[in-house]
Amino acid sequence: MATGTDRIERYGRRTRWLHAAAYLTTLLLLGTGLWLLGGQEGHESILARATGVADTKLHVWLGWALAGIAVLGLVAGVRAVPTFLRETVRHDRGDLRWFLRWPQAVFTGRFARHEGEWDPGQRIANVVIVIGLLVLILTGVGLAMLHGGHLFAWLAKVHKWTAIVMMPVLLGHILIAAGVLPGYRGVWRSMHLGGRVREETAHRLGPAWTEESTPFLANGSHELKDLVDGASPER
Repeated sequence: MATGTDRIERYGRRTRWLHAAAYLTTLLLLGTGLWLLGGQEGHESILARATGVADTKLHVWLGWALAGIAVLGLVAGVRAVPTFLRETVRHDRGDLRWFLRWPQAVFTGRFARHEGEWDPGQRIANVVIVIGLLVLILTGVGLAMLHGGHLFAWLAKVHKWTAIVMMPVLLGHILIAAGVLPGYRGVWRSMHLGGRVREETAHRLGPAWTEESTPFLANGSHELKDLVDGASPER
């Protein structure tokens, strides 16, 4: 019988390493980008002093690194792309109920049930993050290859505003993924320390995915419920 302490692998090693490389590079890009956006190009940041590389050049190099990670991720996970897209754009009848209960559930952990691998909020975040990063990479490549002109100015404006729009989404994603909020406690392990989370945590945040991934535990829970219902006196 499941006790809630059984650990379930949420993400494999390859996914975790790619995710770590992507978010560390993205955070460094945000840091250097904000530094340059704040008009500090003539003053070296802590990162620039530590590496001996100018902030502008460092931002460009990090951009190329993120582009390489994106290509590597697509090549390594090409078979997972259809599943990712299908799970991201899916829509279920209970999605609205999940959103209505979400503000309270982040503190209580009593989320409404949702189907699929990700909750409705994560699906929206997936769309914003993937499209946003794609736009940032493409415009960044254009800016790195051009040296002034109308197209350069237009790309710079798109690059800047895409980063600004993405910033709160990324920060919200980090806040939730870090497990700081009571309702998301324990979720940070899904991308760290072996990628395994407690069965209770997995079921609280992704009941349908957990039942599909651990049919034995799910069946055991249903059988226990049936036994309890069967032992109850008739009314």
